[in-house]
Amino acid sequence: MRIGFNPNKNQENASVIYYHQIIIPVYIPNQNDYFKDSLAILKLCLNSLFRTSHKKTFITIVNNGSCQEVTNYLHELYLENKIHEVLETNNIGKLNAILKGIVGHKFRLITITDSDVLFLDDWQKASYSIFENFPKAGVVCPTPSSRSLRTYTSNIYWDSFFSKTLAFSKVKNPLALKKFAVSVGNPDFYNETHLESYLTVSNKNEKAVVGAGHFVGTYRGDIFNSLKVKYSNYKLGGNSENEILDIPVVKKGFWRLSTEDNYTYHMGNVVEDWMYDEVSKLGQNNSEVDISIKPVQDNSKWLFIIKTRFFGKFILNKKIMKYFLIWKGLSKEEASNYLI
Repeated sequence: MRIGFNPNKNQENASVIYYHQIIIPVYIPNQNDYFKDSLAILKLCLNSLFRTSHKKTFITIVNNGSCQEVTNYLHELYLENKIHEVLETNNIGKLNAILKGIVGHKFRLITITDSDVLFLDDWQKASYSIFENFPKAGVVCPTPSSRSLRTYTSNIYWDSFFSKTLAFSKVKNPLALKKFAVSVGNPDFYNETHLESYLTVSNKNEKAVVGAGHFVGTYRGDIFNSLKVKYSNYKLGGNSENEILDIPVVKKGFWRLSTEDNYTYHMGNVVEDWMYDEVSKLGQNNSEVDISIKPVQDNSKWLFIIKTRFFGKFILNKKIMKYFLIWKGLSKEEASNYLI
C-alpha cells in the first residue's frame, strides 16, 4: 500500500557542482604474491589524487571483487567524504567496471585511471590546457610516450599532414619516460631516439604529444554519450580497450594526445621509497577552477572510414611511416630506430 505523494517525483536533479569525474576500477583479490603491495600502492594513488584534484572533482571507485580489507578501506574513505561513490561488483573485468562507473552520470570530463597511478601537482591544469588549446582533443594522457604515435592517430596525420605544426620536439622529461619503462618491467622500452624526441602538434600557445596511453587518460564526457559497446567479454586485454576507449574517440573525429611534460607516474605492483617521497612533496589543491569545452561537430561515418580505415592503413604502415617521420624532421637512422 502507498499513502501520499513521493516528494521527489517529477523533480529535476539540482545543478551538479562537479564537472570532472575520475573512475578507478580496483581489483585486489588478496594480499599475496602479485598483489602483496597492491593495497599500499592503492593508498599512494588515492592520497596523491586527494591532494592534487580540485574541489569540482567527483571520484568514483568501482570495487571489482577486492578482498575484505580493501573493501573496508574504500568504505572508510566514502564515509569520510574523500570519495563520492563506491560501486560494488564481483570481478566483472576492468572495462565492464569502467562502464559501470560511467553510467548514471553526465560530466564534461571523465578521467579513467588504473589504481597504480601516482598523480602529480597540476595534472588537471596541464590536461585542461590541451583541451582548451586543441579543440579536437578527445583524450589527454598526462604522461607522454614517444611510442604512442601509431596507435589510433591516423586522423591527426590526415588533419595536419602538410602543416608545420606537426613536427618532432625535444623530449621535455626523458627521466619520466625511463621511469615508466621500469614500471612496466621493461627498462629498454624506450631507446635513445625515443628519449631524445617525440612527435608533437603545436599552436602559438601549446604543444601536445601525438598519441595517448591507456593507464590514465582524461576524456571528453560526450564521447561516451553514444557508446554502443555496453559489455566486454574480456576481464583484461583482448580488444576491450580498443572498442571502448580508443575507437569512440576517433569515430567522433577527436585526437588522442598527451601533455608535453610528465604529470603522473605508473607505479606497478611493487612499492618503492621514491613513491612516498613524491607524495610527500605534493601540495593541497583547494582551487575551484573551471573549464570550457568547445563543442566540435562529429565526424561523418565516411570521414571516419576514410581517415582511420583507408588512410590509417597507408600512413601507419612501418615502411610508409619511416619516410613520413623523415619528412617531419628525423634522420634516416633516427626514423628506423623510432619504429623498432
